[in-house]
Amino acid sequence: MQKKFFIFLLKFLLVFCILYFGTLAVIGISSPGNYYIPFVDKYLDYVSGIKNMLLYTTKGFLLLFNIKTQFEPNYLIRIIGGRGVYIAMDCVGYGVYSFWIAYVVANDNSLKKKLLWIVTGVAILFLINAIRITLFLVAINKGWPMPLGLDHHTWFNIVAYLAIFILIYKFEKNLKTSTAP
Repeated sequence: MQKKFFIFLLKFLLVFCILYFGTLAVIGISSPGNYYIPFVDKYLDYVSGIKNMLLYTTKGFLLLFNIKTQFEPNYLIRIIGGRGVYIAMDCVGYGVYSFWIAYVVANDNSLKKKLLWIVTGVAILFLINAIRITLFLVAINKGWPMPLGLDHHTWFNIVAYLAIFILIYKFEKNLKTSTAP
């Protein structure tokens, strides 16, 4: 049992580090500056794609409530006539995505089931993030204070990791029932 846990931990840490630090590397070399690589910027910059998806999802959520927004340069979304929110690199959620993907990959399961769990988990985490950005944009325009004085990044981390723990519980429960004799 100890050997199995050690292998799980090694796989988890390896995958997490590749995803997390790999994302930081992509951010660094796709941004003009010291180590800029145009090829990475043009073809491998998936982080900007996630930022765009967050902008459009936030816009879609607000349209459901007939709140009109506009996009501005540098990934800023603004309620028309109001304040805006800049989607920074830290807003993307790559840390929680990396954690969830590493957890699923490190476990024993078929490739098909792992892919299903990865997609489901990342989609849930993405939606939590888009809802967070939507609520934050509305809050700063309405002058609402942040609950308990915690900033929106802290709230995102609390809700996202709570979701991950629920996903882990469901994943483990599913894993036990699918491998039961």
